[in-house]
Amino acid sequence: MPEMNRPDREPDDKRQFIKEKIVKQPLTRRQIAGRAAMMGGMGAVFGVVAAAAFVLACPLFESCAGRNEQPEESLVSIPRDEATAAASEPAAPEEPSEPIEQQVEDAVSSYRFTIDDYSRIHTPLRDMATAADKGIVTVHSVRHETDWFNNPVENTGYFAGAVIAETSSEYLILTTEEAVAEADAIRVTFSNGTEAAGTKKQEDRISGLAIVSVRRIDIDDSTANSMEILTLGNSYQMKMGDMVVAIGSPMGVVHSIDYGAVGYVARNVPVTDGSIRVMYTDLKGNASLGTFLLNLSGEIVGVVTDEYKNENTQNATAAAGISDFKGIIERMSNGLSTACLGIQGQEITAEMEEQGLPSGIYITEVTAGSPAYEAGIQNGDILVRINSGEVHTVKELQSRLENLEAGSAVTVTVARNSINEYRELEYQITVGAR
Repeated sequence: MPEMNRPDREPDDKRQFIKEKIVKQPLTRRQIAGRAAMMGGMGAVFGVVAAAAFVLACPLFESCAGRNEQPEESLVSIPRDEATAAASEPAAPEEPSEPIEQQVEDAVSSYRFTIDDYSRIHTPLRDMATAADKGIVTVHSVRHETDWFNNPVENTGYFAGAVIAETSSEYLILTTEEAVAEADAIRVTFSNGTEAAGTKKQEDRISGLAIVSVRRIDIDDSTANSMEILTLGNSYQMKMGDMVVAIGSPMGVVHSIDYGAVGYVARNVPVTDGSIRVMYTDLKGNASLGTFLLNLSGEIVGVVTDEYKNENTQNATAAAGISDFKGIIERMSNGLSTACLGIQGQEITAEMEEQGLPSGIYITEVTAGSPAYEAGIQNGDILVRINSGEVHTVKELQSRLENLEAGSAVTVTVARNSINEYRELEYQITVGAR
């Protein structure tokens, strides 16, 4: 008989199986302590490995994040000088019992000057000039040209520059505009012989000045410690008879020095979009290579220029006062150009106003090709406003232009003489760059 018909066989769903459940025994105190120690050891090992990995990878992360680049550049600020500022005059002495001329004559005739006297006078000047010369650099202007046979030729010009400021990322050097004009490369040699690459920060064709930048990371500590940062002084305080020292290239060679005195100060000399003071001295000065005048405090008070000479001053050295260029130098130091309108003029005096002329700047010359010339402003017009700001003095004109960005659009209002009256005309002008 088939096995399935056996009566003693039980169905599958009624079969019984033995089920077992394994129960873990609780950990002993020794096991708990051992596992805790093992976990702590593994944590310490992982921490050491993570710290080591962070230290090794940190330079890579900083490089990717740009931390090895130069720090963010800080702005240069140059305080302005008041045009009315002047050295305080000594109090008037009491009337002497005998004429002062006689006292001086008696004192000079009775005193015998010696070499020691001369040395006591000359030594402080020499020491001051020697210290200031550490702030003078040689600016190499490199131009790549070709000769008659189309062979490449490198022409290099050597100009004097003065270190006038430092920021967190660079040193700023004041030099002549000729030193950077059309230069394919610029190299700067400091007073201790260290050479570094320079870049043109900005130039100003009207003043003939320029700023060259040298990165701090390209200058070693020895050079930085030996360098002198020259201060821009107050040229409005310079008077006839004041002693001055010329540094830079007064003899046509960088790092030359000369001594002299101010023979004459011309005030309110008209220039494009302003006026300046010009000092005439008896010392030597080379304008194209860069010569700077120092006062007895070692501050730069003038820059030698070949402009502003006439037949009566051909034998004198002319220097433009530095105070009139501080706003322009500040903008150049920050990489900005100064706005240019392109006019010369003189202030309307109170007497002229009484005769019926409007208050403002009487325009004596409009520079050909300038924004003012292209707009239609003419000689004889009187500048009265730039945008909504009235202009009464040449210094106000300079200040308003210094606060404008080159390429910005402005409204210039002039008064033009018509039949028996002045009529105001408005011009929309896009100011250029100096």
